[in-house]
Amino acid sequence: MGFGLGILRLSPQVFWSMTPREFAAAARALHGIAPSPMDAAALAALRTRYPDIPHDP
Repeated sequence: MGFGLGILRLSPQVFWSMTPREFAAAARALHGIAPSPMDAAALAALRTRYPDIPHDP
């Protein structure tokens, strides 16, 4: 997220609408790198920290 918003200077709307494949392509284009894939433990930690909460319409 820091790379996308800080280094690539994407707006939050653009960042969150990108697919992982698009983000990786943007990273490679700028620095010749790609972000490493998230492992299961990191995903579980994010899901705990930011649970999906239904929004009222």
